[in-house]
Amino acid sequence: MSRLVLLGPPGAGKGTQAKRLAARLAVPAISTGDIFRANVAQGTELGLSAKEYMDAGKYVPDSVTNLMVRDRLAQPDATGGFILDGYPRTTDQVRELDDMLAEAGTSLTAVLELTADTDELVRRLTLRAGTEGRSDDAEGVVRTRQQVYLEQTAPLVEVYSTRGLLHSVDGLGAVEEVTARLEQVLAQAADADAPPAGDAQAG
Repeated sequence: MSRLVLLGPPGAGKGTQAKRLAARLAVPAISTGDIFRANVAQGTELGLSAKEYMDAGKYVPDSVTNLMVRDRLAQPDATGGFILDGYPRTTDQVRELDDMLAEAGTSLTAVLELTADTDELVRRLTLRAGTEGRSDDAEGVVRTRQQVYLEQTAPLVEVYSTRGLLHSVDGLGAVEEVTARLEQVLAQAADADAPPAGDAQAG
């Protein structure tokens, strides 16, 4: 059973890798970004509120995000595992996620961090702005998002590293190469958690 968090700065390819891993592990990829953008497209009250923050390169308030994630993790398809992409972003959200999982009697399997050079990420995202016309990918907004990530989200790396859950993976290269790196890390983590063969035969 895989309960994973995928970390990494905007543009590091979290969404793509979350979907690929989800297909391989047969668990849902839960992206707060996709949910926010869907609400924006539909013109919902949440979407209009979220768009103001997203267009400024800021994060949607925890009060909204936490409730959304809590409801999503309670849905039947997530009971057998999940991949969280874009959540948690702050240490406050880490505590909120801890509470959600504790209430369900479960815990995280691993935290995967995609790493990438900032200038390369800015290049990727500004290029995407030109091809997709996304208002949240203008260069000024992109650099703001990178700075917000460093200030608010990077501390999660330390938290999860201390817990022994963090695995850092190079996020640059072909999509298939990055997926292979992630799968290798997960396989190694599973092997490390498995009991020794002798223990399985004891008793």
